[in-house]
Amino acid sequence: MTMASLALPRAATPPHAPGLPAATPTYVAGLLAATPTDLAGLPTTPASVAGGLAAAYRRLDEMCEVLSVRVGEPGQGPTASSPLMTTGAVVLTDGREGLEAFVEAEAGRIRSRYDHTAPRHVAASRALHDYVWSVALLMSGVWYLERRVPRIAPDDIRVDVASGTYQIRPGSDLVCLPDDPAAVLDGARTAPHQEALRAELRTAVADHMGPVLEAFGPYVRRGSRALWGMVSDDLVSGLWYLGRTRGDEAAGVRAASEVLPAARAPFPGGADFRVLRTADGHDHPTRTRRGCCLYYTIRPTEACSTCPRTCDAERLRRLEG
Repeated sequence: MTMASLALPRAATPPHAPGLPAATPTYVAGLLAATPTDLAGLPTTPASVAGGLAAAYRRLDEMCEVLSVRVGEPGQGPTASSPLMTTGAVVLTDGREGLEAFVEAEAGRIRSRYDHTAPRHVAASRALHDYVWSVALLMSGVWYLERRVPRIAPDDIRVDVASGTYQIRPGSDLVCLPDDPAAVLDGARTAPHQEALRAELRTAVADHMGPVLEAFGPYVRRGSRALWGMVSDDLVSGLWYLGRTRGDEAAGVRAASEVLPAARAPFPGGADFRVLRTADGHDHPTRTRRGCCLYYTIRPTEACSTCPRTCDAERLRRLEG
């Protein structure tokens, strides 16, 4: 399957620049009503943690138009050869050379798509945003669909520099609830209740992103709080997008609001959704990003719908247009 860079999409408008992708319209009533996410089809016991995660990642790949991921063979170590792992693939925390190649490739995609030469810090910010959104969705998506939290180490993810392809090798570290059939598998740990499982998701995302933000720091010209704001935004927007993809935007909003109800270190803020009402009386969820993806520097008149630069009047105009 052809991969798509979420920062500069090849096949679809991404959920963060400039707005959410097309989906079946869902008008939001009782936006944060305390109803559970639909868990119909919760999987039975997989043969192994890695095998179950491979199936979950493939399910996400099939479900999400703007998330396309190659899934490696379960059980292989991070250095094992695989036909899915190309010689041009790099681990972004492995050293300066691979990261710089990734940033330069993103700058090239910006030139090709928009006829715009982006400063290096803009290309780096777009590349980082792409990475964070994609990898966070792999973790949060498994939680959303299966109430299981995978641990993904930075060296489990490789990026094909030329294409922007994300490639994952499933691991064997999983957290689930005590009554989950997967709890008996080697490598599985249990969390006592739903909030503890959500805390495990926050920790898994934070532990993965910490070294990635450190690696990108010299390139993006932004401080730690701004970078963790980007991670917060991308974690929230991924769940929001997944709800829309499944035809239930309200469920995505609820899920994101449960995962980040408020600031939880190192995340500087919560989901903080609010409602805009269009002239036809329908309510639509919106929020304002804490970290900027810098898309507005490439297309100044097309700032993201959740950008701090986009006022509510403009958001309503887009919704009603």
